[in-house]
Amino acid sequence: MFDLTHRKNYEFNQDCILDGVVKKSLVYGKNGIGKSNLGLALFDIVAHLTEFNVNDGMYNNYINAVNNSGIARFKYDFKFGDNIVTYLYGKRSVKELVFEELFINGRLVTKFNRVLDSNAYFSLSGTETLNTALAESKISIINYIKNNAILNDGIEKDLFNQFIVFVEKMLYFRSLDSNNYLGLEMGRHLITPDIVERGNVDDFERFLNKAGVKCKLCVMKIQSNNGVVEDIGFDFGSKQIPFYGVASTGTKSLALFYYWLQRFKDEKCVSFIFVDEFDAFYHHSLSMLIVKEMKKAGAQVIITTHNTNVMTNELLRPDCYFIMDDKGITPLFEKTDKELREAHNIEKMYKAGTFND
Repeated sequence: MFDLTHRKNYEFNQDCILDGVVKKSLVYGKNGIGKSNLGLALFDIVAHLTEFNVNDGMYNNYINAVNNSGIARFKYDFKFGDNIVTYLYGKRSVKELVFEELFINGRLVTKFNRVLDSNAYFSLSGTETLNTALAESKISIINYIKNNAILNDGIEKDLFNQFIVFVEKMLYFRSLDSNNYLGLEMGRHLITPDIVERGNVDDFERFLNKAGVKCKLCVMKIQSNNGVVEDIGFDFGSKQIPFYGVASTGTKSLALFYYWLQRFKDEKCVSFIFVDEFDAFYHHSLSMLIVKEMKKAGAQVIITTHNTNVMTNELLRPDCYFIMDDKGITPLFEKTDKELREAHNIEKMYKAGTFND
């Protein structure tokens, strides 16, 4: 279980908490502990509730090796103000649903078990005339309601729609030398031409310089598989070189980060962001800069890392840092009996074993 409910009343970095929920968080764990799988599990919901990008290859070996039931079970609690939407489901594969249940403020509003039942159950106001004989249908009952029912106005309709919109705006990406992502968009965009198209070349140049990559950028016409496109190049005065022709691995990773930064600066565009191993190619000061940029995002953010350099109260707070180990995922403050304060060097305490419960 990964619980993002806020439970401490720290007076610093209060922008990391919203409506009693942790809005900005970092998850620490050793290599191989399952941080990437955490992201894939959180974003499993995107595969069957949206039409957006899901790389099926990322979900090979779908069922846990010690799971003898053959069904992966999921439970999500979404908090909208003082209201809770709970969604439970089980799957045999990333695209094969077995059962679903949806509760709004504790009331069961729809359910369907494709193994035990021939008919789905609906109790949302406005679903009375829906066909319940869905045994042959592979579509999620959530999407079935969304596409076929005209819900009557009321709090349950509002919360159902908020739930749908939240999932449609979820984004997972790996900050590596490739654009592997889940959710938010259909298809693929070329990274640097996308920056050109959005008119952000000058801002991207400022971002790179702030990150320690001293450079001057320009727009070049480059032959691609789709014909001639406007792309980014490095401007050396008398000579211009295509960006990806000479950019280092770290600079390419920054370009990928900026590609998504353009999108999640707008909270109307993105609701939830999961960045896996964000600092794989970043040095300490650059990692700090990236976290600060992520804090500006309107969306809820989870970042995974095995690097403790950014474990500092300057950025977040002890109820926003989580330790992932073979026992589960635990907020930092629960790993010690010591009262943690803003002045504490929590990275030094971590390395000294303070949080080894």
